[in-house]
Amino acid sequence: MSDVTKTIQKWHASFKKGTDFDSWGQLVEAVDEYHILARQLQKEVQSTNSHDFSEDQKKTLGKLATCLEMRCVSLQSEEEFKLEDMKKLEPIIKNLLTYNKDFPFDVQPVPLRKILAPGEEENLDVEEEEEDNATGAGSPESFPSRVPALQGTLLPRLPSEPGMTLLTIKIEKIGLKDAGQCIDPYITVSVKDLNGVDLNPVQDTPVASRKEDTYIHFNIDVEIQKHVEKLPKGAAIFFEFKHYKPKKRFTSTKCFAFMEMDEIKAGPIVIELYKKPTDFKRKKLHLLTKKPLYLHIHQTLHKD
Repeated sequence: MSDVTKTIQKWHASFKKGTDFDSWGQLVEAVDEYHILARQLQKEVQSTNSHDFSEDQKKTLGKLATCLEMRCVSLQSEEEFKLEDMKKLEPIIKNLLTYNKDFPFDVQPVPLRKILAPGEEENLDVEEEEEDNATGAGSPESFPSRVPALQGTLLPRLPSEPGMTLLTIKIEKIGLKDAGQCIDPYITVSVKDLNGVDLNPVQDTPVASRKEDTYIHFNIDVEIQKHVEKLPKGAAIFFEFKHYKPKKRFTSTKCFAFMEMDEIKAGPIVIELYKKPTDFKRKKLHLLTKKPLYLHIHQTLHKD
Protein backbone atom coordinates (compact mmCIF):
# COMPACT_ATOMS: atom_id res chain seq x y z
CA MET A 1 0.00 0.00 0.00
CA SER A 2 1.47 3.37 -1.01
CA ASP A 3 2.00 6.26 1.42
CA VAL A 4 -0.57 8.32 -0.48
CA THR A 5 -3.21 5.62 -0.09
CA LYS A 6 -2.44 5.37 3.64
CA THR A 7 -2.78 9.13 3.99
CA ILE A 8 -6.18 9.14 2.25
CA GLN A 9 -7.36 6.26 4.44
CA LYS A 10 -6.29 8.22 7.52
CA TRP A 11 -8.19 11.29 6.33
CA HIS A 12 -11.27 9.17 5.59
CA ALA A 13 -11.14 7.62 9.07
CA SER A 14 -10.88 11.09 10.64
CA PHE A 15 -13.79 12.32 8.52
CA LYS A 16 -15.91 9.31 9.55
CA LYS A 17 -15.01 9.87 13.20
CA GLY A 18 -16.13 13.50 12.96
CA THR A 19 -19.45 12.69 11.27
CA ASP A 20 -20.08 9.92 13.83
CA PHE A 21 -19.58 12.41 16.69
CA ASP A 22 -21.82 14.83 14.76
CA SER A 23 -24.63 12.28 14.35
CA TRP A 24 -24.39 11.27 18.03
CA GLY A 25 -24.81 14.89 19.15
CA GLN A 26 -21.26 15.11 20.56
CA LEU A 27 -20.79 18.52 19.02
CA VAL A 28 -17.61 19.61 20.83
CA GLU A 29 -15.82 16.42 19.75
CA ALA A 30 -17.16 16.76 16.20
CA VAL A 31 -15.86 20.33 15.89
CA ASP A 32 -12.45 19.28 17.21
CA GLU A 33 -12.22 16.41 14.72
CA TYR A 34 -13.34 18.59 11.80
CA HIS A 35 -10.83 21.29 12.73
CA ILE A 36 -7.96 18.79 12.92
CA LEU A 37 -8.84 17.27 9.55
CA ALA A 38 -9.30 20.69 7.91
CA ARG A 39 -5.82 21.64 9.09
CA GLN A 40 -4.31 18.41 7.73
CA LEU A 41 -5.93 18.96 4.33
CA GLN A 42 -4.87 22.58 4.23
CA LYS A 43 -1.31 21.62 5.15
CA GLU A 44 -1.23 19.30 2.12
CA VAL A 45 -2.65 22.04 -0.12
CA GLN A 46 0.00 24.52 1.01
CA SER A 47 2.90 22.08 0.75
CA THR A 48 5.28 23.23 -1.99
CA ASN A 49 7.35 20.05 -2.12
CA SER A 50 4.49 17.57 -2.32
CA HIS A 51 3.93 15.91 -5.70
CA ASP A 52 1.50 13.26 -4.43
CA PHE A 53 -1.58 15.13 -5.64
CA SER A 54 -2.42 16.98 -8.84
CA GLU A 55 -3.44 20.64 -8.78
CA ASP A 56 -7.08 19.65 -9.32
CA GLN A 57 -6.87 17.20 -6.41
CA LYS A 58 -5.34 19.90 -4.21
CA LYS A 59 -8.20 22.20 -5.18
CA THR A 60 -10.63 19.47 -4.10
CA LEU A 61 -8.77 19.12 -0.80
CA GLY A 62 -9.11 22.88 -0.29
CA LYS A 63 -12.85 22.71 -0.95
CA LEU A 64 -13.19 19.82 1.51
CA ALA A 65 -11.41 21.96 4.12
CA THR A 66 -13.85 24.80 3.38
CA CYS A 67 -16.84 22.48 3.94
CA LEU A 68 -15.35 21.19 7.21
CA GLU A 69 -15.03 24.76 8.44
CA MET A 70 -18.57 25.56 7.28
CA ARG A 71 -19.91 22.64 9.29
CA CYS A 72 -17.97 23.81 12.37
CA VAL A 73 -19.58 27.24 12.01
CA SER A 74 -23.02 25.64 11.59
CA LEU A 75 -22.61 23.61 14.78
CA GLN A 76 -21.65 26.73 16.72
CA SER A 77 -23.93 29.38 15.25
CA GLU A 78 -26.98 27.67 13.71
CA GLU A 79 -25.97 28.44 10.12
CA GLU A 80 -27.01 25.98 7.44
CA PHE A 81 -24.43 23.40 6.42
CA LYS A 82 -26.02 20.16 7.52
CA LEU A 83 -24.73 16.75 8.53
CA GLU A 84 -26.45 15.41 5.39
CA ASP A 85 -24.27 17.78 3.36
CA MET A 86 -21.17 16.47 5.13
CA LYS A 87 -22.07 12.89 4.23
CA LYS A 88 -22.09 13.82 0.52
CA LEU A 89 -18.36 14.53 0.90
CA GLU A 90 -17.42 11.06 2.14
CA PRO A 91 -17.08 9.39 -1.29
CA ILE A 92 -14.84 12.29 -2.39
CA ILE A 93 -12.37 11.99 0.46
CA LYS A 94 -12.51 8.19 0.34
CA ASN A 95 -11.82 8.00 -3.43
CA LEU A 96 -9.76 11.15 -3.84
CA LEU A 97 -7.36 9.76 -6.44
CA THR A 98 -10.11 8.50 -8.75
CA TYR A 99 -12.92 11.00 -8.07
CA ASN A 100 -13.70 12.90 -11.30
CA LYS A 101 -17.19 14.34 -10.81
CA ASP A 102 -18.12 17.94 -10.10
CA PHE A 103 -17.77 19.03 -6.48
CA PRO A 104 -21.29 18.89 -4.94
CA PHE A 105 -21.16 22.40 -3.43
CA ASP A 106 -20.36 25.77 -4.93
CA VAL A 107 -17.51 26.69 -2.57
CA GLN A 108 -14.00 28.01 -2.95
CA PRO A 109 -10.92 26.30 -1.52
CA VAL A 110 -10.19 27.52 1.99
CA PRO A 111 -7.90 30.61 1.86
CA LEU A 112 -4.18 30.11 2.35
CA ARG A 113 -3.92 30.83 6.04
CA LYS A 114 -3.36 29.05 9.30
CA ILE A 115 -5.94 26.49 10.38
CA LEU A 116 -5.04 25.41 13.88
CA ALA A 117 -5.98 22.26 15.70
CA PRO A 118 -7.54 22.90 19.14
CA GLY A 119 -4.84 24.07 21.56
CA GLU A 120 -2.15 24.33 18.89
CA GLU A 121 -2.11 28.11 18.80
CA GLU A 122 -0.81 28.16 22.37
CA ASN A 123 2.43 26.46 21.25
CA LEU A 124 2.83 28.94 18.42
CA ASP A 125 2.30 31.82 20.84
CA VAL A 126 5.14 30.60 23.04
CA GLU A 127 7.42 30.56 20.01
CA GLU A 128 6.38 34.06 19.07
CA GLU A 129 6.85 35.44 22.56
CA GLU A 130 10.38 34.05 22.53
CA GLU A 131 11.01 35.76 19.20
CA ASP A 132 9.61 39.05 20.50
CA ASN A 133 11.83 38.88 23.56
CA ALA A 134 14.84 38.27 21.39
CA THR A 135 14.21 40.88 18.69
CA GLY A 136 11.80 43.35 20.25
CA ALA A 137 8.24 43.94 19.12
CA GLY A 138 8.05 45.06 15.51
CA SER A 139 6.76 48.48 14.55
CA PRO A 140 3.32 48.60 12.92
CA GLU A 141 4.98 49.52 9.60
CA SER A 142 6.83 46.20 9.57
CA PHE A 143 3.75 43.99 9.88
CA PRO A 144 2.99 41.87 6.80
CA SER A 145 -0.27 42.32 4.94
CA ARG A 146 -3.25 40.65 6.58
CA VAL A 147 -6.99 40.29 6.28
CA PRO A 148 -9.07 43.49 6.59
CA ALA A 149 -10.12 44.61 10.06
CA LEU A 150 -12.90 42.47 11.43
CA GLN A 151 -16.34 44.08 11.23
CA GLY A 152 -17.89 41.76 13.75
CA THR A 153 -20.83 39.36 13.62
CA LEU A 154 -23.12 40.90 16.22
CA LEU A 155 -26.83 40.03 16.09
CA PRO A 156 -29.86 42.22 16.86
CA ARG A 157 -31.92 41.89 20.01
CA LEU A 158 -34.52 39.12 20.02
CA PRO A 159 -38.22 40.03 20.01
CA SER A 160 -39.61 40.50 23.51
CA GLU A 161 -41.92 37.92 25.06
CA PRO A 162 -44.35 38.53 27.92
CA GLY A 163 -42.73 37.77 31.28
CA MET A 164 -39.36 37.02 29.69
CA THR A 165 -36.07 38.88 30.21
CA LEU A 166 -33.51 39.78 27.57
CA LEU A 167 -29.91 40.68 28.39
CA THR A 168 -27.75 43.32 26.72
CA ILE A 169 -24.08 43.29 27.68
CA LYS A 170 -22.06 46.41 26.95
CA ILE A 171 -18.40 45.42 26.73
CA GLU A 172 -16.72 48.60 27.92
CA LYS A 173 -13.00 47.77 28.16
CA ILE A 174 -10.42 45.15 29.06
CA GLY A 175 -7.29 45.71 31.11
CA LEU A 176 -4.03 44.15 29.83
CA LYS A 177 -0.44 45.02 30.66
CA ASP A 178 0.51 44.95 26.96
CA ALA A 179 -2.72 46.48 25.66
CA GLY A 180 -0.93 48.80 23.24
CA GLN A 181 0.74 45.91 21.43
CA CYS A 182 -2.46 44.02 20.55
CA ILE A 183 -3.30 44.18 16.84
CA ASP A 184 -6.94 44.13 15.61
CA PRO A 185 -8.28 43.08 19.03
CA TYR A 186 -11.83 41.82 19.35
CA ILE A 187 -13.90 39.65 21.70
CA THR A 188 -15.84 36.48 20.88
CA VAL A 189 -18.97 36.09 23.02
CA SER A 190 -20.60 32.70 23.48
CA VAL A 191 -23.06 31.04 25.84
CA LYS A 192 -22.16 27.50 26.89
CA ASP A 193 -23.71 24.80 29.02
CA LEU A 194 -21.73 22.86 31.65
CA ASN A 195 -20.33 20.57 28.94
CA GLY A 196 -19.08 23.47 26.85
CA VAL A 197 -21.76 23.10 24.17
CA ASP A 198 -23.05 26.29 22.54
CA LEU A 199 -26.53 27.40 23.57
CA ASN A 200 -26.56 30.49 21.31
CA PRO A 201 -25.00 31.65 18.07
CA VAL A 202 -21.41 32.75 18.72
CA GLN A 203 -20.85 36.49 18.16
CA ASP A 204 -17.69 38.48 17.45
CA THR A 205 -17.40 42.16 18.29
CA PRO A 206 -15.91 44.56 15.78
CA VAL A 207 -12.27 45.47 16.35
CA ALA A 208 -11.80 47.65 19.45
CA SER A 209 -12.30 51.40 19.06
CA ARG A 210 -9.16 52.59 20.86
CA LYS A 211 -6.30 51.71 23.21
CA GLU A 212 -5.27 53.79 26.20
CA ASP A 213 -2.50 52.89 28.66
CA THR A 214 -3.34 49.38 29.94
CA TYR A 215 -6.88 49.39 28.53
CA ILE A 216 -8.46 48.41 25.23
CA HIS A 217 -11.82 50.15 24.80
CA PHE A 218 -14.79 48.57 23.00
CA ASN A 219 -18.02 50.24 24.20
CA ILE A 220 -20.02 47.73 22.20
CA ASP A 221 -23.45 46.23 22.98
CA VAL A 222 -23.87 42.47 22.61
CA GLU A 223 -27.41 41.07 22.61
CA ILE A 224 -27.59 37.62 24.22
CA GLN A 225 -29.65 35.44 21.86
CA LYS A 226 -31.79 33.64 24.42
CA HIS A 227 -34.15 34.81 27.14
CA VAL A 228 -32.50 34.67 30.56
CA GLU A 229 -35.25 32.40 31.90
CA LYS A 230 -34.50 29.85 29.16
CA LEU A 231 -30.81 29.50 30.01
CA PRO A 232 -30.19 26.16 31.76
CA LYS A 233 -28.72 25.83 35.22
CA GLY A 234 -24.93 25.92 35.09
CA ALA A 235 -24.73 27.91 31.85
CA ALA A 236 -22.15 30.66 31.50
CA ILE A 237 -21.41 33.55 29.15
CA PHE A 238 -17.83 33.49 27.83
CA PHE A 239 -15.70 36.35 26.55
CA GLU A 240 -12.60 35.36 24.58
CA PHE A 241 -10.14 38.18 23.87
CA LYS A 242 -8.45 37.67 20.50
CA HIS A 243 -5.81 39.54 18.52
CA TYR A 244 -3.79 39.15 15.34
CA LYS A 245 -0.27 37.63 15.44
CA PRO A 246 1.63 39.09 12.48
CA LYS A 247 4.69 36.83 12.64
CA LYS A 248 2.56 33.69 12.58
CA ARG A 249 -0.22 35.24 10.46
CA PHE A 250 -3.12 33.98 12.52
CA THR A 251 -5.57 35.26 15.11
CA SER A 252 -4.89 34.05 18.64
CA THR A 253 -6.88 33.87 21.86
CA LYS A 254 -4.91 35.77 24.50
CA CYS A 255 -7.19 35.23 27.51
CA PHE A 256 -10.81 34.71 28.46
CA ALA A 257 -13.40 35.59 31.08
CA PHE A 258 -16.83 34.25 31.91
CA MET A 259 -19.94 35.18 33.81
CA GLU A 260 -22.22 32.65 35.47
CA MET A 261 -25.98 32.86 35.83
CA ASP A 262 -25.97 34.23 39.38
CA GLU A 263 -23.92 37.18 38.13
CA ILE A 264 -26.63 38.33 35.72
CA LYS A 265 -27.92 41.55 37.27
CA ALA A 266 -28.39 45.09 36.00
CA GLY A 267 -25.43 47.42 36.30
CA PRO A 268 -21.64 47.38 35.98
CA ILE A 269 -19.46 44.37 36.81
CA VAL A 270 -15.76 43.54 36.50
CA ILE A 271 -14.75 39.98 35.62
CA GLU A 272 -11.44 38.23 36.22
CA LEU A 273 -9.28 37.20 33.26
CA TYR A 274 -7.97 33.65 32.85
CA LYS A 275 -5.09 32.14 30.92
CA LYS A 276 -5.81 30.29 27.69
CA PRO A 277 -6.73 27.80 26.40
CA THR A 278 -10.36 28.65 27.00
CA ASP A 279 -11.83 26.13 29.44
CA PHE A 280 -15.53 26.09 28.60
CA LYS A 281 -16.12 23.41 31.24
CA ARG A 282 -14.56 25.67 33.92
CA LYS A 283 -12.53 22.92 35.57
CA LYS A 284 -8.91 24.08 35.19
CA LEU A 285 -8.82 27.83 35.63
CA HIS A 286 -5.64 29.88 36.01
CA LEU A 287 -5.73 33.66 36.51
CA LEU A 288 -3.98 35.61 33.77
CA THR A 289 -2.31 38.02 36.19
CA LYS A 290 -2.19 39.05 39.83
CA LYS A 291 -2.49 42.68 38.77
CA PRO A 292 -5.88 44.41 39.09
CA LEU A 293 -6.73 44.05 35.40
CA TYR A 294 -10.22 42.91 34.43
CA LEU A 295 -12.92 42.81 31.78
CA HIS A 296 -15.35 45.68 32.43
CA ILE A 297 -18.94 45.21 31.29
CA HIS A 298 -22.35 46.74 31.98
CA GLN A 299 -25.55 44.69 31.96
CA THR A 300 -29.01 45.87 31.00
CA LEU A 301 -32.06 43.68 31.55
CA HIS A 302 -35.13 44.15 29.36
CA LYS A 303 -38.39 42.71 30.69
CA ASP A 304 -41.67 43.03 28.82
